[in-house]
Amino acid sequence: MDSKQIRERYLRFYEERGHRRVKSSSLVPNDQTLLLTNAGMVQFKPYFLGLMRPEFSRATTAQKCFRTTDIDIIGRDGMHLTFFEMMGNFSFGDYYKKEAISWAWELITQEFGLNREKLWITVFKDDDEAYSIWNEKVGVSSEQIAPLDEKTNFWNMGPTGPCGPCSEIHYDQGVGVGCGKPDCSVSCECDRFIEIWNLVFMQYNRKDDGTLEPLPRKNIDTGLGLERMAAVMQGKIDVFKTDVFSSLMDTIQNVSNMPYGESGRTDRSLRIICDHSRSVSFLIADDVLPSNEGRGYILRRMLRRAVRHGVLLEIKKPFMEIICDEVIRQMGKFYPELVKNRDTVLSSVRQEEQRFLSTLKQGNILIEEEIASLKKKWLKVFPGEVAFKLYDTFGFPLELTEEISADNELKVDVDKFNRLMLEQKEMARKSAEFVDERFSLKLRYMNMEGLEKTKFVGYHDYEIESEVRAILKSGQRINSADTGEEVEIILDRTPFYAGRGGQVADRGKITANGVDADVVEVITPEQDLVLHITRVMTGSLKVGERVRASIDINSRLNVQRNHTATHLLHAALREVLGPSVKQAGSLVTPQRLRFDLSFHRQLKDDEIAAVEDLVNEKIMEGLPVKTYDTTLEFATELGAIALFDEKYGEYVRIVEVGDYSRELCGGTHVSNSAELVLFKIINEEGIGSNTRRIDALTGKGVLGYLRGLEKSTRSLSSLFKVGEEGLVTKSKSLFEELKMKDKEILRLQSKIAASKVQEIFNSAVRIGNMRILSGTMDSVSFEILKRSSIDLLSRARSGFVALGSSDNGRVIVLLSATDDLTDMGIDCSIIAKDIASIIDGGGGGNKNFAQIGGKTAGALEQCVKSAADIVIKSIGTGK
Repeated sequence: MDSKQIRERYLRFYEERGHRRVKSSSLVPNDQTLLLTNAGMVQFKPYFLGLMRPEFSRATTAQKCFRTTDIDIIGRDGMHLTFFEMMGNFSFGDYYKKEAISWAWELITQEFGLNREKLWITVFKDDDEAYSIWNEKVGVSSEQIAPLDEKTNFWNMGPTGPCGPCSEIHYDQGVGVGCGKPDCSVSCECDRFIEIWNLVFMQYNRKDDGTLEPLPRKNIDTGLGLERMAAVMQGKIDVFKTDVFSSLMDTIQNVSNMPYGESGRTDRSLRIICDHSRSVSFLIADDVLPSNEGRGYILRRMLRRAVRHGVLLEIKKPFMEIICDEVIRQMGKFYPELVKNRDTVLSSVRQEEQRFLSTLKQGNILIEEEIASLKKKWLKVFPGEVAFKLYDTFGFPLELTEEISADNELKVDVDKFNRLMLEQKEMARKSAEFVDERFSLKLRYMNMEGLEKTKFVGYHDYEIESEVRAILKSGQRINSADTGEEVEIILDRTPFYAGRGGQVADRGKITANGVDADVVEVITPEQDLVLHITRVMTGSLKVGERVRASIDINSRLNVQRNHTATHLLHAALREVLGPSVKQAGSLVTPQRLRFDLSFHRQLKDDEIAAVEDLVNEKIMEGLPVKTYDTTLEFATELGAIALFDEKYGEYVRIVEVGDYSRELCGGTHVSNSAELVLFKIINEEGIGSNTRRIDALTGKGVLGYLRGLEKSTRSLSSLFKVGEEGLVTKSKSLFEELKMKDKEILRLQSKIAASKVQEIFNSAVRIGNMRILSGTMDSVSFEILKRSSIDLLSRARSGFVALGSSDNGRVIVLLSATDDLTDMGIDCSIIAKDIASIIDGGGGGNKNFAQIGGKTAGALEQCVKSAADIVIKSIGTGK
């Protein structure tokens, strides 16, 4: 059977036994405890925990999964993968071990027709029930059942969560595979016995303290690897030789011009590219974009690892886009999200690969220089500090440095490299502990015992009576604070919102008889512990004193408008750009709002206008803004948007703006969208790989912005002496006038250059029918220099041109050659690299044309002459 038949046969088998066929969930799980979906049961976790009641008691899926636990093994053998499809059947308190085992055996031996003598079973050593079912009911001989310990036969989803004993089905690939030892068995770690199916009898929930508590109902969770099953059924000991990977591997072989199966070294690279291209494609299709943290970092690591192995295979140009397009073509029918997000997948891969190739190019220059220096000194060890600089500055992988060094009979000082890595991590850890004063305050009080908790009442109350419970200074309790002192105040109740979730903290006053104190910042080192960073302006503030705590109301109202606007903006962006848009950060201040989003390109003008229009429509509709507390599970069921980086407890606060926006949020908001008055985007820009930033205003902020534009418009109108309505026409007229003057300057420069071109042509060195032309031109533009070079080569018909110029410290040399010279071995790109150092620069190109950019104008003539001399020497001298 091919993989499509295996997948369909499996799903149909369980459908016929009362299972609901459920489509694969995203690789981005709706689960705060997991980074990525690593098993078929992830989407059913709430059912296993009894938190939600399913509509069905049995399910079957083909689930896309991603794991990095074996990433170092990927490519070294033909069985391990980061991305794979897991076939599964699940019971939510319905059937249990007897049915799960019997059906698995029926499917694998009758439907799939595997030889029973080749199948071996493992069970958890204390699971007598499973052993008995396999042996007595199914009929597997005791010699082919192995009781094993918790390490291999007790399944855990993670450090916490559903778990239970499991039973694995292994296939014997024969004595020719694996270790070859006479006592080799299913418990051996060699490749002879390959696990194809794991039956998990899920009956416990592992709590935070490690204890096991029985689940409300016993459940079944099984996982059969589609790729491994295809290998077994197609008689392969290498999944990369099955139909799952055949077209993909053909594409990679064509791109790399490297055959699969002839060299262990190249085979590893081919496998890594093959596996990682699937991972990359599916991750991006599920809205993960390359970044330096979280899921995005994993994606970037996979993509760059694949590109690096393309370099090892000597692939000379970007290739991952071609490979990923084949993934989409091959698997898009069963996973339509690949086709739907094809443009995003390919553009993201293209940009990331080009960025990394540029990084590798920079690193190559440094490593080549270092190797040349070591060879001159007859040294055999590549310095660890240079390897670390390559890694740290250029992102140059250690493995690639080792590879290049080995080709030059050098060994990298890996111990030194590792020591520097550890030092860097330690420095990063220490610097992260004290990022700023505010964070150091958090650290100071985070674990301090006996500090009073504060009740926040500021969602509705802006000014309240409260009691000073504690005064802190430099980490110590004090009884009072006098005029001029800055301290941290703890109140029993507070209207002050502490800065978090992107919203800045409130500012305001704490006052009492004879006391006036400014609250300049509010932080929460721990939940319910609120520190008011306060500067006493007059009087003496004492512990136990009754005070009036009041926030700056105007500031708070502006913050609330801007915060609600971020929710409307988020919803509008998802509507205009698609649901793949994710919030990547925000800042809400009284003056403006900032919203960061994960998106792979610049927003178009019409898209920005559409987003603005949507937000303003919702403002004009006067939508009610409601907030309420509920369970995280119910909020998830409602479809409330949660931020991945936020940590949520059992209960969460939902903010709804009409039916248009629903998000988890602890911030403060207006009561009706009409309070925003008006919304205006004032800037959109990129701030990193696949991350965009939007700055916007609401209410009076928009009015101030428009007044500023009006002032600028009036100033321009006065300067150009036209009415405001004529500014565009006048600007176009001036622009056209400048263009005409630029053309006139270009014409005059061309006339002067033509004279110089004739002079250079007349002084050419003749070698038979060939002309070697070289010279310099004074302060001409790159365009003129390029035209002159083309003109000279055209006149020569057969020859070589080296032409240079310097302007405002910028030195340029252009090299060009006709085809008959390149056929003789002349290569402009090689010559450019050889002579670039003369003008302290660098260069590159191709055989027919190359460009050098440098800094030393005084060496320009020498550089040009050197290029001509190289050609003359190469093809012989003559007149």
